[in-house]
Amino acid sequence: MTVATAAWPGAGPHDVLRRASALVPVLRERAAQAEQLRRVPSASVRDLRASGLIRIGNPDRFGGVGLDIDTAFAVSQELGRGCGSTAWCYAVWVTHNWWLGHFPEQCQEEYFADSPDTLSSSALNPANGTAEPVAGGFRVTGRWTFSSGVCAADWVMVACGAAPDDRRWLLLPRADCEVVDTWFASGLRGTGSNDVVVHDVFVPEHRTINPYRVGDGDRTGWELHKRASYGVPLRVFTEWALTAPVIGMAQGVVDEFTSRARRGGGSGRAADSSAPRLRLAEASAEVDTARTLHRADVRQILERAGGGGSFSPLERARYLRDASFIVSLCMRAVNRLYEASGARAMLDAEPIQRLHRDAHAASHHQALNWDTAAEQFGRLALGPNS
Repeated sequence: MTVATAAWPGAGPHDVLRRASALVPVLRERAAQAEQLRRVPSASVRDLRASGLIRIGNPDRFGGVGLDIDTAFAVSQELGRGCGSTAWCYAVWVTHNWWLGHFPEQCQEEYFADSPDTLSSSALNPANGTAEPVAGGFRVTGRWTFSSGVCAADWVMVACGAAPDDRRWLLLPRADCEVVDTWFASGLRGTGSNDVVVHDVFVPEHRTINPYRVGDGDRTGWELHKRASYGVPLRVFTEWALTAPVIGMAQGVVDEFTSRARRGGGSGRAADSSAPRLRLAEASAEVDTARTLHRADVRQILERAGGGGSFSPLERARYLRDASFIVSLCMRAVNRLYEASGARAMLDAEPIQRLHRDAHAASHHQALNWDTAAEQFGRLALGPNS
């Protein structure tokens, strides 16, 4: 079943970002509630769906709005200024809807059959899951951790198989999974990143992909949709979706620090002191640099993929290096301003402490680890004998 494209006549990236900006104050007001609930509030999920912002990731034939995934990344950055948890879940949901365009066509039809605003979560550490091959598909059993946004999800994606040739991402209806309430965390509390348990569930072959082949040997997404992002190997883009909301969180800290300083809050009356001004200048430059590098690399990836270009191992390592470095820049900015924010910044009522915790939590994601990315790039850049 194919649904109509969302009614956004002539909408471009700037129109979409205006919609996202309008949600920022609303999400900021609900951020404390998200922490208390340990999930994105239902009202925020409804607002994201009603805004059409979820559909940016959809293939056009399934309700997409004629824009590519780079616009969704920009929206994630904008939403992060208001609520880090909601922006993180938005990034997950919208990117998963883009991923679906890589799956076999039958899977895409099933996934979007009920709504173009379908949501899915994922848990992609394969260590504790098994997929036993059977006629027509796999019998799946296991327990997976860190499934962000699962509380609102309609579908869940899990990973099985240790070796790249055996790796499978398998898509299951949420009803086939048990969600275990385990998410008690210091940051990103509102993401509801709970455990997912599956007990001997059949998953048909057409609802699986090998992520190591998607966009390389498997060109299903490009053949079906002819969108530049579907010419990108899936694993080249994995980190960029998660990096985007971190930039938004860091910008939120810059915004809050600036606002408090203008009101006369913070340590040493920041508006009248040179030291906080210098901290603000350096931190805001770091966030601006992170945003610029993110935009430039994503544009370069899309342009190369749209022109039919390939990506060498060194280029892939460079993009991973850059994504992780963006997070490092954001963490420097967040830490610098939090340290200069005085004792009141520790209070639960102060947004700056929540954004500080959220950014730190995001930076611990395995895909954004600087040491791993830097070592991999250095090893390829210098050769095997370095």
